[in-house]
Amino acid sequence: MFALGLDVARMAPRRPFQWREFLGQAWFVASVSLLPSALVSIPFGAVIAMQLGSLTRQLGAQSFTGAAGVLATVQQAAPIVTAMIIAGAGGSAVCADIGSRTIREEIDAMKVLGVSPVQRLIVPRVLAMAFVAVLLNGLVSIVGVAGGYFFNVFLQGGTPGAYLSSFNALAQLPDIYISELKALIFGLVAGVVAAYRGLNPRGGPKGVGDSVNQAVVITFLLLYFVNFVLTTVYLHIVPPKGG
Repeated sequence: MFALGLDVARMAPRRPFQWREFLGQAWFVASVSLLPSALVSIPFGAVIAMQLGSLTRQLGAQSFTGAAGVLATVQQAAPIVTAMIIAGAGGSAVCADIGSRTIREEIDAMKVLGVSPVQRLIVPRVLAMAFVAVLLNGLVSIVGVAGGYFFNVFLQGGTPGAYLSSFNALAQLPDIYISELKALIFGLVAGVVAAYRGLNPRGGPKGVGDSVNQAVVITFLLLYFVNFVLTTVYLHIVPPKGG
């Protein structure tokens, strides 16, 4: 899997780039991931807002509810939700497509003809998933923050001014940068894992179905590990605002 990731990185700048395949895959992944991402981000933002609102009320720090909720949504929830939806919807479709081509021996036929299946099929799909992940991450962040604001202000009796001012006091641009970077890396990981399992199915058509399930599970496990590493590095490199 790691070797396939290196092959994708090595062949991505190689010409000719498959723009038609890239745009088609990006449109497909976006079409199957857009609505689920927006719908899932609403309860995520609501749960974070309600939990933090209850906790800050007990501690007497209601004025920091907005900052904590928005930062948690932007830095953690939005990239994770985006990657999970893309891996579950787009990644499973990519894995099934590549797996069906593999069992029909289309991949072997391409190799015999001197056509690199990685450059022709894998690279545009992986880059498309990463590109859509970055775009969807912004949408999920906006919807999640809006959901958290609604639940905090209208259901928990929070103050709109305090919610927005606390966020402005503690948030900074690197919080957006790390969120987009996470989404980009998560999209690349989801694409590479889906392509790898699609290229290596076992047992015919049943093996393709098993590979799809394995791709989703492996992607989720890797996402949490990568998220832990990126968050740890970010917190050590970027000081908190005002710190």
